[in-house]
Formats: sequence, C-alpha cells, structure tokens
Amino acid sequence: METGIYHIPVLLQPSLEALNIRRDGTYVDVTLGGGGHSRAILSQLEGGRLFSFDQDADAIARCEAEQSETMSGSTQWTLVRSNFRYLHHWMRYYEVDGVDGILADLGVSSHHLDAAERGFSFRADAPLDMRMNQQARRSAADVVNSYSAEELTSIFRLYGELHQASRMAAAIVKARAASPITTTQQLVQVLSPLIGRDREKKDLARAFQALRIEVNGEMEALRDMLSAAVNLLKPGGRLVVIAYHSLEDRMVKNLMRAGNINGDVQQDIYGRSQAPFRLIGKPVVASDEEVQQNPRSRSARLRVAEKI
Repeated sequence: METGIYHIPVLLQPSLEALNIRRDGTYVDVTLGGGGHSRAILSQLEGGRLFSFDQDADAIARCEAEQSETMSGSTQWTLVRSNFRYLHHWMRYYEVDGVDGILADLGVSSHHLDAAERGFSFRADAPLDMRMNQQARRSAADVVNSYSAEELTSIFRLYGELHQASRMAAAIVKARAASPITTTQQLVQVLSPLIGRDREKKDLARAFQALRIEVNGEMEALRDMLSAAVNLLKPGGRLVVIAYHSLEDRMVKNLMRAGNINGDVQQDIYGRSQAPFRLIGKPVVASDEEVQQNPRSRSARLRVAEKI
C-alpha cells in the first residue's frame, strides 16, 4: 500500500466547530474516508462515542493501518462497514436511540481520484470502474455499455449538468456498437471531440462525476441518510454536511430548511413552520489557503442545522 497522504479532510476546523462537540456526546461520521474528520472528533471525546461509516474496503484498511493507536484501539470508536444509507438500520443494531451530531463529507475522496486503478479520474488510463464498494456488481463500464441513449442522456444532464448530454450519449452508443468501452481513456476518446478545448477538463470531470453518481446510487443514498438523520438527532443535535455539487447541496438545503428533501415546508393550523431544524449561520466555503493546499475543497460548501 502506497505511503504518503491518503486523504486531506475538507473544512476540518469549521466542521468541528459546527458539530459543537460535547465530550460525552454520541456522534456519527457517515463518511470515514481517510479518517481525518473522525480522528479529530474522537480526540475531543471523553466518555462519548463515535460511529464511522464507510463501504470502501481500501479506505477502511488504510485508515485502520495508519490509525491503530488513535482509532482502532479506542473503545469509544465503532467502525461500521456499510453505506451510510443504512444509518437508521445500524443505529438500531447498536441500540442507539439518538445522537448529538452527524457529519457527512459527500462526494469522492482525494484518494479515489489519485488511485488510477479505481477508474474515478479521466486523467489516467484504467478500467472503467468507479465503484465505492468494490463488491458491488455494477461498474461504470456496465452503465456505459448497457444503458440506452435516453438513460445516458438523463444521467449526463441530471448528474453532470452537461448541455451536450444527448450528443455524448449518442457518441457512446455509436462507439460501443463497434467495441465495448472498458477503460477511462476509451471513454475520454469518445467524449473529447464533443467538447471545446477551453472546457475539456471541466466537462470531462462532470461526465465522470455523473457516471460515478449513477454507479454508486449516491443521490438515493443521500436521501435515505438525510431522512434517517431527522429522526436520529436529539434536540440540540447538529447536522453538518459538506456538499460538492448543486444536486446534493440542494437536497441538503431543502432538508435543513423544511425537514424533507423536496423543500416543502409544513405548517400548523396557525401557519407556523413545522420544520425540525433551525439553520446555523451561512454556508461555509474553503479559504484561498485551503483551496491551494487541497484543490478538492474548491467546490465544497458546508451547511449546518440544529435539531429543534
């Protein structure tokens, strides 16, 4: 396993401040990744408890290997090897009725982008994979080679917000008729002629993002996790979410403002909002210094809400 920095946590200090950590509280980091956020939360607990979720065996193995003393050896820390969409199920399993804070750092980690063999990045030639959970059946290659033109168009338009979505889908269908598209660079060769040079990197990144979201069912998983968070948080508990693209950010914003992902505010007979949260401050973005040190933070937006 390679050495060096595995993953740099985004907006670390603002996240910790937003959680308003109580030393004896119970917290959930639904996106363990490289362990940076979890490690920092755990360091502030004394008699409290932290549950960390991750479905990526590589991330879990690396985190356990590097943090054997500070995390794996702690009786306050519980690793949950699962997708965070099952938050409700696992908290019931561990007999946890309520928590004081939930942190979610959404999207792909810096490690996933740097690990060429995982197929998340268009910058290196690798199998077209993109599975967060490598035991999952569906890969990006399966999506690219089996979805209809209409389905591919919908994915690129919805998850990538790409204006040329239909042209990309048509190009993929035409290319795969001659030979299956199985690597990242084969896909790049198909899509690049449709993109102007000034937008090539940005639009390829969006196309790969769209496929990744579809492969991993990210929007459905986020919906399930947020719905579970509404009931799991104790009064005064904090929900802290770092989002990276407009779709997930919109879902988070709606949940925090209205208590549901559609943003429909429910009112009582007197017209008073029945939203279960109150917003804490304005969305936080990374400083210029953090963006320079960690480019992944450039599009990050941190939102905070407190359970009423």
